[in-house]
This record gives sequence, C-alpha cells and structure tokens, in this order.
Amino acid sequence: MPDLDPATRTELEAAAFRRLLDHLNQRADVQNIDMMNLAGFCRNCLSRWYQEAATERGLDIDKEAARTIVYGMPYNDWKAQHQTEADEAQKAAFAKSNPGH
Repeated sequence: MPDLDPATRTELEAAAFRRLLDHLNQRADVQNIDMMNLAGFCRNCLSRWYQEAATERGLDIDKEAARTIVYGMPYNDWKAQHQTEADEAQKAAFAKSNPGH
C-alpha cells in the first residue's frame, strides 16, 4: 500500500465514494434487493453508513437527508421512478443470503 498522508487518503476515499454514488445513480436499473443478494449491501446501507459517520462526528444528518445524498434525490421519488416489486426468486435469495436482516 502506498504511504499516503491522512489528508490525501481521505481525499482519495471521498473521490471513490462520490464515483460509486455517481455510478449507482447512472445504474438505477439495478435494484437494491439484487445488490443485497450479490454484495450484501445496497443504497440504503450506504445511506445508513453515511448517517452513522455523521453521528460519530457530532453532525445531525437524519435518515432522509442521508438517503437524498446517496440516491441523488428524495428516496420516495427514487422509489417511484426506479424501484420494482421484488419477485419470489429475489425474495428467496434475500432470505437465504441475509438471514435476520
């Protein structure tokens, strides 16, 4: 691993995160349940992690604000525009790969 100063490392990590969000926004066809089934996380997880990081730093970013940051729009708008109902195969795969979630 390259020897990076903390500020540079943070800048690179932030750039990678912004690129991930941009990629996910351009791939709105990819459903959260499919992400959960394949990778074990989804856009909602990212927004929760963002909110938790803010809370750890004493910042008050609520759930909806964090979701808006991750989804690039209010969550309910994204759901209405892009989310489809999960089919039985997706639900079964989710139950198997994410027990207790």
